[in-house]
Amino acid sequence: MHDRDQRSLQAAIPCLILVLAALLLVPPAAAQERPGRMYTLIEQYDADRGSLGRTYVLENEEWFTRMENFYQDWLQRLEEVDYAALNVAEGIDYTLLRRNVESDRAALRAEAEAWRRASFAVPFEPMIARLERQRRVGEDPDGQRMARRLDSLAAAVTEARARVASMAPLSPERSEAAADAVENLRETLAYSWEFYHGYDPDVTWWAEKPYRRADSLLGGYRAFLQGYRADQSHRDDGSGIIGNPAGREAVMEMLAYEMIGYTPKELIDLANREFAWCQREMLKASRELGYGDDWRAALEHVKQSYVPAGKQPEMIYGLATGAVDFLEEHDLLTIPDLAKETWRMSMMSPERQRYAPFFLGGEVIQISYPTNTMEHELKMMSMRGNNPHFSRATVHHELIAGHHLQGFMNDRHRPYREQAFSTPFWTEGWALYWELRLWDMGFPRSPEDRIGMLFWRMHRSARIIFSLSYHLGEMSPQESIDFLVEKVGHERANAEAEVRRSFTGGYGPLYQIAYLVGGLQFRALHHEFVVNGDMSEKEFHDFILRQNALPVDMVRRAAGTQTGSRLLPSDWAFSVLPRT
Repeated sequence: MHDRDQRSLQAAIPCLILVLAALLLVPPAAAQERPGRMYTLIEQYDADRGSLGRTYVLENEEWFTRMENFYQDWLQRLEEVDYAALNVAEGIDYTLLRRNVESDRAALRAEAEAWRRASFAVPFEPMIARLERQRRVGEDPDGQRMARRLDSLAAAVTEARARVASMAPLSPERSEAAADAVENLRETLAYSWEFYHGYDPDVTWWAEKPYRRADSLLGGYRAFLQGYRADQSHRDDGSGIIGNPAGREAVMEMLAYEMIGYTPKELIDLANREFAWCQREMLKASRELGYGDDWRAALEHVKQSYVPAGKQPEMIYGLATGAVDFLEEHDLLTIPDLAKETWRMSMMSPERQRYAPFFLGGEVIQISYPTNTMEHELKMMSMRGNNPHFSRATVHHELIAGHHLQGFMNDRHRPYREQAFSTPFWTEGWALYWELRLWDMGFPRSPEDRIGMLFWRMHRSARIIFSLSYHLGEMSPQESIDFLVEKVGHERANAEAEVRRSFTGGYGPLYQIAYLVGGLQFRALHHEFVVNGDMSEKEFHDFILRQNALPVDMVRRAAGTQTGSRLLPSDWAFSVLPRT
């Protein structure tokens, strides 16, 4: 070794010692956050699935067979993992990845069955499938022959439409499946055409007009199928909202996926119990304000506290900073300065307010308040429904310590979990938990504040009652609207928007129950690990935010020391509700 190299090594030794010392002193929480052995598999599964999805454009029998084999291969791959050798975090990731693969395979089989039910409407599918297979291998087609095939396709589409039109109108489910199949075929044909168009002069010269005609006929056929369905007026109960109830079996499957070991009836009973508690507390606040047992009059008093048009953003900002001050004064969790600096505000459009009459949040809090284009009655409903006391209960839900801080931390701790394991019981449950926790800590300053928080808690309970009852076939959309107006005290337009959002806004059947159910799950964790355990408030809340998105049952396992079973569903009784 040269003297110069020896001197360099001697100079580096103190630095190496410091580095080793630092590694030995890494706190356990930070060490647990390092991606474990399952992280690579989770990333690979998502990447492999995405690669296949981008390769196979047409969702037909070839696609279903290929993906069935894909899921079987992955389940076999997971069987070969030594589960007993995994640590707690890795065991959680394993269980959830396996759950995802099994769920994705079940969804594929349902899609395959829907495709087969729709096959009567698309007998021309092999013609498009052949063009797509040629495109996939870069085959140079003969332009004249391709034009003839497209002409034949156009004739086949016309014939298929005429045959369906001779049948009785379709059920909504069959109509939707057939329309989706035609749309997928049309997209596939367009994908194949764009591959050649402009690049292959022979194809472009011969086949452009035949392609345009076939594409137009497919578009018209899809529109026809969407409208050719049995009269559904009997399903409109006067609300104008026609959804698609899932049924008990589907709801049970969804609850199992979310690792919630309760039946829909048990959850409705739980919501009724929470609702009754809110009513008792509402009467106490009403009496304090001098309205006796007329809680509706007290609620009307609170609604009249709305701020003038143009003043809502200023009020929201004050409530947001006030919530942060309360959290920090009580040392409830760590709030990074950058998180406090980087949330923003925007105003919600009138059209969006038809589905979301209150705040939406995250890094951007979307404020629902009247615009100049609204009718006077709708303006007043919006202002009354977004008064300062109602808002005080929800601004921290949307920002800090709710959705904004949640998203901020998700981007910085185990981010792979948010994409792979996201669930509304984590997302909405965490934000709702803070409404429960801050109530217990005296966050409402006055009877008006308590009424504001109770209004929202009643609303969360009502969501469980009406949404599950609807999907069980026990409550209609109009009955749901009336329930919100009569039992919770909603403005009618706001109640209609809430029900429309729940049943036709693109949310899953469990989304609306996830707020309070998830919140109660987190409250049960707080009781287990803080009240009856040895974690401080701050340690507990910081730990949860470092886990990223997980079913709350898995958050519980992460806070413990056991991974639990890799296969069995949850049996966690997070409520004192008697089990059946």
